[in-house]
Amino acid sequence: MSRDEQRAAMRQVREGLIEELEELYRRAFDRIGSQDLGEGAIARLTQLLLRSREAAITPLQQEIEAPLITRPPQPPSA
Repeated sequence: MSRDEQRAAMRQVREGLIEELEELYRRAFDRIGSQDLGEGAIARLTQLLLRSREAAITPLQQEIEAPLITRPPQPPSA
């Protein structure tokens, strides 16, 4: 597999993981909203989930959006 193919495959894996995590968090938020926990408890759980979501998804997104770092050109061999 070429380097470009590996990069493309890794991007697809990361994007798939982000989609799965987004769905997981959506279900968790729905579940919290359907519980009779009181506003304070729901607010605390929601805040925890938002922080957890941020910590889980942001590194994956940053890696996708990171500029490609390449090696400097090599001098011609003599």
